[in-house]
Amino acid sequence: MLNSVIDWIVQTVNHWGYFGIFVAMFLESSFFPFPSEVIMIPAGYLAFKGEMNLYGAIVTGILGSVTGALFNYWLAHRFGRPFLQRYGRYVFLDERTLQKLEGFFARHGEISTFNGRLIPGIRQYISLPAGLARMPVGRFALYTALGAGIWVAVLALLGYFLGAHEDQVSRYLHNATIITLIAVAGLSLFYWLRHRAKEEL
Repeated sequence: MLNSVIDWIVQTVNHWGYFGIFVAMFLESSFFPFPSEVIMIPAGYLAFKGEMNLYGAIVTGILGSVTGALFNYWLAHRFGRPFLQRYGRYVFLDERTLQKLEGFFARHGEISTFNGRLIPGIRQYISLPAGLARMPVGRFALYTALGAGIWVAVLALLGYFLGAHEDQVSRYLHNATIITLIAVAGLSLFYWLRHRAKEEL
């Protein structure tokens, strides 16, 4: 049963192609709870089989993620908090969740648009407090692309290695998680030190 479901997902991703990857990752980055794992891991697997280009799939996934995030950013920036309070409940965004997101953004600053891309439950909505705070769109897009790039690449590479080394997937996933956490911690520390130095000037 499970193998049949996996085969169906892989075939669907193959049928959708790069446009399907872009649309799915756009949805995953906006309000729609579409799991990125369902699209990027099969894309990596198809790349291993030679039915899709690995770099093309990763770049398309990043573009979709950034575009979806920019859509959320624009909504918050253009219509403000009252709009999110009024309509957010239709897409699983209640007042409590919005307050948590704003608190996360306030504590971590603009770098949270990078860190948030790597945290389940935060990834889809971190664009909203950035838009409400009117974060410069250039920096927002850059941090979002970096965070989404790590996530998308990890998933695609996992799918690629799944095809080549099915018996070693757990080890690859473990190593990728450690590398991602170290990178996030290092970049967060660098940003905090830089921000602190500016305040002391």
